[in-house]
Amino acid sequence: MIEALGSADATAAVALWEEADLNRPWNDAGSDFRRALESPSSTVLGIRDGGRLVGTAMVGWDGHRGWVYYLAVAGSHRGRGLGRELMAAAEHWLKEVGAPKIQFMVRTENDAVLSFYDHLGYIPQYCVVLGRRLD
Repeated sequence: MIEALGSADATAAVALWEEADLNRPWNDAGSDFRRALESPSSTVLGIRDGGRLVGTAMVGWDGHRGWVYYLAVAGSHRGRGLGRELMAAAEHWLKEVGAPKIQFMVRTENDAVLSFYDHLGYIPQYCVVLGRRLD
């Protein structure tokens, strides 16, 4: 069953993100988790197996688009449909807050993940994401 995670889940979520190779040195995943819980326009969804956190999806709504970050499934639990369930839950959460569109970023070299999303019916948006650090 997918549930909204709480602050007590931060360590387990960040460990899962590390296992899934989602973290980068310039991102503070723990702070990302806390900010998501502190905002009424975002949450972190999770799924457990025997009490162990085995999947997550951070979901947010910026008033224009819905975003998904940190979709991760433990290596030991991949291939069971948990990623599909988490994306469906993320879509549901975003529909509930009124988001007309969902999007997310995938590193271009991550062919396995791009294939996963292709199977779920997501298509590339063909735009360039630009950014810079503000901290």
